[in-house]
Amino acid sequence: MRRLDQPGPAAETRIDACPTRLVPLVTTLTPGLTLAESVTRPLVEAGFTAATVRLSDATMAPFRYVRPGPADGPAHVAWFDGPYAPEGPVHVIEANLTFGWTDGAPALHCHATWIEPDGARRGGHILPTETILVAPVRIQAWGSTSVRIESAPDPETNFTLFQPRGDGERGAGVGLGVVARVKPNQDLTEAVETVAAAHGLRAATVRGSLGSLVGARFTDGHTVPDHATEVLVRHGVVRDGAATLELAVVDMRGEVHAGVLARGENAVCITFDLFLDPG
Repeated sequence: MRRLDQPGPAAETRIDACPTRLVPLVTTLTPGLTLAESVTRPLVEAGFTAATVRLSDATMAPFRYVRPGPADGPAHVAWFDGPYAPEGPVHVIEANLTFGWTDGAPALHCHATWIEPDGARRGGHILPTETILVAPVRIQAWGSTSVRIESAPDPETNFTLFQPRGDGERGAGVGLGVVARVKPNQDLTEAVETVAAAHGLRAATVRGSLGSLVGARFTDGHTVPDHATEVLVRHGVVRDGAATLELAVVDMRGEVHAGVLARGENAVCITFDLFLDPG
C-alpha cells in the first residue's frame, strides 16, 4: 500500500469517531441559490450539527470546481488544480456532501462527478459558494444533533479540515451510528471495519462519505497511479464485520474511475469523512 509522508507530526489517534443517531431527511432543494445555501438551509432547520448528503441528477450554472493537484511546495503533500469554470450548465451525475461549520457558519465539503457542456465526464471538488443550483433537486441526508463537525487546523497535513467533535450518545442504546474522520495512511476499507467493530456494528451502511486516497486500487485489478485522488462512496456496507466499498475516484486530470476498493491497498491521502449507519 502506497503512503505519503505528511509535513507535520502524525497524531497518535488515527481515527476520530463519535457515536450518534443518524436521522434521515429527504427534501427538495430550492433553486436559484448557491449550492451551499440551498443544501445547508434545510439541514440547519432540522437542527443538524453534522450531516452527510447524497445528491444526483442536478443542473448547476455557473459551476466552479477544483480537482486534485500536485503539491504546492513542502507545506503539503498534495494541493488543488484549478479553479475551473465550464461555460454553460453542468449536469451533476452524483455528489456526496459533508455538512459542518466553519467559523460559526454552515459549510460544505463536496465531491462529485458530472457532465460538462462539451459532453465530457469529469469530477472533482465543487466550490459550493460559487456554484448555483438551476432547478429543484431531491436530496437524501443523514444528520446528527449530538455530534458537531467543525473546520480546524490539522497539524499533520497542514490543511484546515472538517473534524467531528463531541461525546455523541454513548450508552444511549441500540440504533447508534458513527460520524468519523479517518486520517492519512490508513487503508480505507480496514478503517471502516475498525470503526464498525469498535462500535459494535457487525452490519452497517456507509451513508454519503467522501475524502481523498493515495491513488486507488480496485478488486478488478484497475489502478489509478496518481498520488492524490478525490473520492466519494457510491455504495458501502459492512456485513459480518467485513466492509465492501464501491467508489467513484477522480484523478489529477479530472477523469472518473469507479470500482470496489481492494482491501489493504488504499491509503487515505489527506482525510476521509465517514458516516456509518447501523443495519
